[in-house]
Amino acid sequence: MALTPDSYVVLNDGHKMPVLGFGTYAPDTYTKEQAGESVKVAIEVGYRHIDCAFIYGNEVQVGEAIRSKIADGTVKREDIFYTGKLWCNNQAPERVRLALEKSLADLQLDYVDLFLIHTPVEFQPGDNPFPTDENGKPIFHNTDIRETWKALEACKDAGLVRSIGVSNFNHKQLELILNMPGLKYKPVCNQVECHIFLNQGKLLEFCKSHDIVLVGYSVLGSSRVEGWIDQSSPKVLEDPVLNTVAKKLQRSPAQVAERYLLQRGIVVLSKSFSPERIKENFQVFDFELSDEDMKSLDGVNRNLRYLSIEAWKEHPKYPYHEEY
Repeated sequence: MALTPDSYVVLNDGHKMPVLGFGTYAPDTYTKEQAGESVKVAIEVGYRHIDCAFIYGNEVQVGEAIRSKIADGTVKREDIFYTGKLWCNNQAPERVRLALEKSLADLQLDYVDLFLIHTPVEFQPGDNPFPTDENGKPIFHNTDIRETWKALEACKDAGLVRSIGVSNFNHKQLELILNMPGLKYKPVCNQVECHIFLNQGKLLEFCKSHDIVLVGYSVLGSSRVEGWIDQSSPKVLEDPVLNTVAKKLQRSPAQVAERYLLQRGIVVLSKSFSPERIKENFQVFDFELSDEDMKSLDGVNRNLRYLSIEAWKEHPKYPYHEEY
């Protein structure tokens, strides 16, 4: 498979998404300013696909970083593919455009390239991104996701966003949108957790059959945030099969983990706050995994999900009750 630093996939609406993206989610151990500085490094290294979200709380800093790299001549705005996301408290149709406009104001950009419904799970509309009752339980809401989608279509027609998609949807939730009466634009992508322990084979095939791109996050495992991630879960980059392949090819385990997904037609998001790692994680275009290597890594899959969010399981649109 011929992959280069300039490789992209053509989305079902004709826009182009670079196959390797830089993720900007930062655990509390890092500052928002560090996230911005990392974006500058990523753009200097060669990343042109920047993935962020309202709930990350750093769109101001990420926007500043992008604009600084435009100002110094490193890139032009059209070179950058920026992804933003609609959080769970803004899925009510009348809140969708307001949420997108808030992100645009924070970023100080005229448009975003891609805007995703962050998760099908929905919270009570309002200013609180994590509303809870007196017992600390999430206060859920249940807008028809098709109404949210129509509001996103209107944002695309208004020129605020070029492409629209979803994140953390299972195949039945995708079908709900694909089969909705009056559908104007199909989701261009479904961004989901994807790595050698959760290779998303069935969801990938479903998405391919509908010309929807699968975008993978947590491709190197997950930031092991207390309260969100099982601290005893195995670490992707310590897997013996992955390390055997990496040693044979004289590559890092992270590079091999990324390349494995890229060769399966998955768009890869990686993140780091180390300039050396950011550079290393971009160096995945000058080697290739053999069929034997790919088969070995296929065998590592164990359907292990790091981010299952147990507290959301009672929501009627919780996506992970389905196999894929």
